[in-house]
Amino acid sequence: MSTQHDTGPGRPGRADGMFRTKTVEQSILDTEEPEHALKKSLSAWDLMVFGVGVIIGTGIFVLTGKVAKETAGPATALAFVAAGVACALAALCYAEFASTVPVAGSAYTFSYASIGELPAWIIGWDLVLEFALGTAVVAVGWSGYVRSLMDNVGWHLPRALEGPDVPGGTFDLLAFLLVLVLTAILVVGVKLSARITAIVVAIKVTVVMIVIIAGLFFIVGDNYSPFIPPAVAQEGGSGLDAPLVQLMFGYEPTNFGVMGIFTAASVVFFAFIGFDVVATAAEETKHPQRDMPKGILGSLLICTVLYVAVSLVVTGMQHYTELSTSAPLADAFKAAGHPVYGGIISFGAAVGLTTVCMILLLGQTRVFFAMSRDGLLPRFFSVTHPHFKTPYRPTILLGGVIAVVAGFTSINELATLVNIGTLFAFVVVALGVIILRRTRPDLHRAFRTPWVPVIPILSIAASVWLMLNLPAETWLRFAIWMVIGFAVYFLYGRSHSRMNERGRV
Repeated sequence: MSTQHDTGPGRPGRADGMFRTKTVEQSILDTEEPEHALKKSLSAWDLMVFGVGVIIGTGIFVLTGKVAKETAGPATALAFVAAGVACALAALCYAEFASTVPVAGSAYTFSYASIGELPAWIIGWDLVLEFALGTAVVAVGWSGYVRSLMDNVGWHLPRALEGPDVPGGTFDLLAFLLVLVLTAILVVGVKLSARITAIVVAIKVTVVMIVIIAGLFFIVGDNYSPFIPPAVAQEGGSGLDAPLVQLMFGYEPTNFGVMGIFTAASVVFFAFIGFDVVATAAEETKHPQRDMPKGILGSLLICTVLYVAVSLVVTGMQHYTELSTSAPLADAFKAAGHPVYGGIISFGAAVGLTTVCMILLLGQTRVFFAMSRDGLLPRFFSVTHPHFKTPYRPTILLGGVIAVVAGFTSINELATLVNIGTLFAFVVVALGVIILRRTRPDLHRAFRTPWVPVIPILSIAASVWLMLNLPAETWLRFAIWMVIGFAVYFLYGRSHSRMNERGRV
C-alpha cells in the first residue's frame, strides 16, 4: 500500500501513520469551506495591537519589582533583554510559518504541515493548556487589581466572593464575570475585539509612558550601584521544587551575579508570553503574507523596549532591596512622594489585563477550532457562526470552562505551566522551519527566517535552557497533561482525523 496520498495541489503529504503530514496547500484549501471559514478582517496594525495588548500585562506591572528585588537587581533590564532575544529567535520562526501557512492554529498548524499529525496534536493539546491557564491566571490577577481600586473608594465585595486566594473566600465573582463578558465579545466578532483592544492598549501604553517619563525625574544614580549585585545561592530549592537543571546536572542557579541574569530571564519570560497568539489570527488577516511578520516582530520589539525602560526607571527610583514585590511601580512612586501616579498605574494595570485575557482566550479558541476542523476533535466545534463568522461553539465552551476555573480555583502554582507550554511550542516551531525548508523548498515564503538552520537551532537551545530552569514539579504536571493528550489522540483523534479519511480514499 502506498504511504503517500495527494492531499491537494503541490506535493503530496504523508497520509498514513501518526506522522502523516497535511500539505500547506490542503491546509489553505480547508479554510475556504463556507461553514468552516473565518472572516478576514485584521490588518497589520490590528495584529500589532493584539501583540502589544497581550504582552504588556502582569509582567511589566509586577515582575519588574519582584525580579529586581529577589533575582537580578538593576540588571533586571538585561534579563528582559535576554528573554526578549529568546523570544525574538522564536518570533523569526513564527513569522516565516505564519506568512507561509496563513491558517488558524499557530504552532499546531505549522507542525502539522512540517513534522506530522501526532506532533501537531501534542503541540495543539499543549497550547490549549497554555492559553486556558494563562487566561485564568490573568483573570484572577485582574480581579485583585479591581478589588484594590474598589477598596480605595470604599466598595467591598462579600468576602466569600473575593476568590479562594483570599482568606474566607470561595468564589472569585469578578474573574468569573470578566471571562464571560470577553467570551461574548469574541463570539460577536474578532474585529470588534480588535477595536476594544486598540482602545485599552492605548490606555495601557499611555500609563507605561507616564511611568517612564515621570519616573525619569525621580531617578537617583546611587540606586544603580551595584548594577549587577554579587551572586548568592538560591534558597529553598530541593526535591521537586528545584529547577530541573539542578536535579539533572547539579548546577545550582544563583540569584544576582551574571548567571542570576539568566535565572531572572526564565522568570520574566512570563512577561513576553502572548506574541505567539498573534500567529493564531493568521487566517483572519486580510494580507497575512505581508502583515503577519510585521505584527509578530513589531509587537515584540515595542514591548521589549518598554520593558527595559520601565525596569531601568523603577530600579533607579528606588534601591532594588527596597522594592515592593506586589505593586512595585505604584509603590515606587508612593515612596517618592507621588501617590497620584500610583493610583494611575493601578488603574492602567486593571484596564490592561482585560486585553491580555481576551487575546489569550482568542488564541485558545482558534487552536481548538483548527484541531476540530482537522477532525482531531469533534467537527461539531469547527462550524462558524452564520452571521459573525466566528468559531462560536468552542468560544462558548472554553469561555465557560475557563470562567469556572478562574472563579473556583487557586491557580498561582500552575502559572509556570504556561511558561513550559509556550517554550515547548517554540521548540516545535523552530524545528518545523528546518524540516519544511528541506521537504518543501518550492513553497513561496513571503518572509524567510534568516540564517537557517542557525537561527532555529539557537531558538531551540534558548528555549530548552529556559525550560530547564523551571521547577521539576512543573515538568511533572506537564507530563501528566501530555499523557492525557496521548490517550485522547489514540482513543479518538487518530481514527477521526480527516487525513485518516483521505488516506482511505
